[in-house]
Amino acid sequence: MNVIHLKYPHQLNESEATTSYSLAIGFFDGVHKGHQAVIQSAIKKAKELNVKSAVMTFDPHPSIVLGGRKEKVFYITPLQQKINVLKELDVDTVFVVQFTSDFAKLTPEEFINFFIRELNVVHVTAGFDFSFGAFGKGNMETMKELSNGDYGVTVVEKLTDDEEKISSTRIRQNLQKGDMEEVHNLLGRPYEVPGIVIHGDKRGRTIGFPTANIQSHEGSYIPATGVYAVRILVQDEWYDGVCNVGYKPTFKNPEDKQLSIEVHILEFEKNIYGEEVVVGWYKRIRSEQKFDGIESLKAQIEKDKQEAISYFQK
Repeated sequence: MNVIHLKYPHQLNESEATTSYSLAIGFFDGVHKGHQAVIQSAIKKAKELNVKSAVMTFDPHPSIVLGGRKEKVFYITPLQQKINVLKELDVDTVFVVQFTSDFAKLTPEEFINFFIRELNVVHVTAGFDFSFGAFGKGNMETMKELSNGDYGVTVVEKLTDDEEKISSTRIRQNLQKGDMEEVHNLLGRPYEVPGIVIHGDKRGRTIGFPTANIQSHEGSYIPATGVYAVRILVQDEWYDGVCNVGYKPTFKNPEDKQLSIEVHILEFEKNIYGEEVVVGWYKRIRSEQKFDGIESLKAQIEKDKQEAISYFQK
């Protein structure tokens, strides 16, 4: 898959400038089932027209540049992760457009000239609610009206489950609650967080449950505190595990607000400090709690471990 970073005004090399594309366009945070419907439609159209399939996304999130959001923006799929998911969907090319103040000022006509016509896009596919151009003045009706027959347009209607739209907002809300089964359902795959194994306080091994202490990659969102059934990718192999996300209230001063992600990997003996890993989140087993001693903590961890084992056996 080819990844092309564009900034307004952009320069394309000769091969990029002469390739024709069927383009799916949107921010696509999460690349959830609704986004996948848009992207698959563009891929299907590419095959019909015998052109390359492409996805156009934007970085950073428009609200970071434009302001107007009180809460901190977090990504369901930070850029590199989004690119990895798009590769798995068999997209030929990804255009990553840098969202800048100058880009945000483009009129809908200018956006189409620079980012549709100049890229040799022969067909545009987007969701029913996609908007573009300064103040979001352009919509998919505008996209059709301004085409002058230069490109075709497909609008994909909202994808729902139980009458509710599948959306990035819903996924964020469920991540904040820790409902990983619902997140899995909306994404069409488990939620994943990449990271690196770092040294922790090594307390787990002293009580018979050694853990890998994970430092997540910047920009990743960590689900609600609690204990989860997870899978962890280590050296290209997936292992089942139990993950504790939280502040270790049994051992730590409640004023210490350092969040930790610790995975007890089942049937695993290796030393993996410094390894790049990916944590896949499947089910929240319980909330984080404070125990009155080591023995009650050990008994609960054993129960959590058995629950994770039976979950994955199902």
